[in-house]
Amino acid sequence: MAVATSAQATTTRASGGTSYGRKLIRLNWLGGTAGWLWLVIVIVPIYWIVVSSFKDQSAFFSQNPFTLPADPTVANYQLVIKSDFPRYFLNSVVVTAGTIVPAVAIAFMAAYAIVRGAGSRFLAGVNGLFLMGLAIPLQATIIPVYLLIIKMHLYDSLLAIVLPSIAFSIPLSVLVLTNFIRDVPKELFESMRVDGASEWGMLRSLALPLTRPALVTVSIYNGLGVWNGFLLPLILTQSPDKRTLPLALWTFQGQYSVNVPAVLASVVLTTLPIVILYAIGRRQLLSGLTAGFSR
Repeated sequence: MAVATSAQATTTRASGGTSYGRKLIRLNWLGGTAGWLWLVIVIVPIYWIVVSSFKDQSAFFSQNPFTLPADPTVANYQLVIKSDFPRYFLNSVVVTAGTIVPAVAIAFMAAYAIVRGAGSRFLAGVNGLFLMGLAIPLQATIIPVYLLIIKMHLYDSLLAIVLPSIAFSIPLSVLVLTNFIRDVPKELFESMRVDGASEWGMLRSLALPLTRPALVTVSIYNGLGVWNGFLLPLILTQSPDKRTLPLALWTFQGQYSVNVPAVLASVVLTTLPIVILYAIGRRQLLSGLTAGFSR
């Protein structure tokens, strides 16, 4: 009797496991189909941009937009490069690097202080201010920022773009880095403290190496926002030599027409550095994004 009961239980578990496995396979098919559909949605616009950038204006308006160019040309890229593209590219690099380096450094030290001084009311209040900064959109502060920049006599300079960008990059960076540093075992800090390490020593030798994926993550995320930023350069600069790459697209817009292939070539050249940066820091970026789920 006991043998029959155990056999029935085994059969029930086996049938249950089989149905569960079939359900997983069905879900995998649905997930795979959705993934391929999303890939098509993303790839088709990219394909159109790249293909159209190698067409002249007449071919762009006369041919099928998704067909390969019959007579491909690099004249659009030459036009973009001759239209002060290196200057705009350098401005974007200066603004992005000048924002990310101090913003990530300040956010890293602030996150370390918040985690290490968990019992301090002052640091708790500072953390609350950073969290409040996440609720304030850039568009809601553009007029006060503009007035401050005017009062500081920084209007029409790259520094006028860098300073507000730093302020808006810090809150999210602090949030991500605080959660990451909090996952570092306290025993490691205590052992280094016993060995006579100072707070700066633990910050440099322990927290910095262990939080490198999170640092790369916030750097790339904030870098994308600053690199593609349009509102701050539009409001806080005026001279053509202070334009960044998003504003440089206006160069190919005339009074009655737009050189669409040249604009698309400019988009390709603008996006290329971001793609290269992602290819270099992809592993660190994915590690930082999934760290909270693996711990």
